[in-house]
Amino acid sequence: MTPSNYVFDIDLDDFEEKVLKASHQTPVLVDFWADWCSPCLFIDPILKEIIKEYQGKVLLAKLEVDEGENMKLAGKYKVRGFPTIMLFEEGIEVERFSSARPKSFIVDFIEANSRILVLD
Repeated sequence: MTPSNYVFDIDLDDFEEKVLKASHQTPVLVDFWADWCSPCLFIDPILKEIIKEYQGKVLLAKLEVDEGENMKLAGKYKVRGFPTIMLFEEGIEVERFSSARPKSFIVDFIEANSRILVLD
């Protein structure tokens, strides 16, 4: 998998394949975001930097909640605010956080909650 494949957009139609099924092999962070949300825009480059540093050991799926029927996923997972970042492993949500956070918080979040992440 190349670095450009570590971060990708998802929608309601491919959520099961690209998040739930993929998370059996590699942890997947899902960023529930909206383009009108300032904290979402703030955290985006931080998430992408972290994912690049993990070099494929963690993936980032970006779900824009205002596109198509994506709000149905936000409802299904009881997302109450944006951004909400969820960690999926083995097809289930392991943990989540909301709001923009610093890089150190996000790295600690991933490492504290991942059961299948292989660290160097």
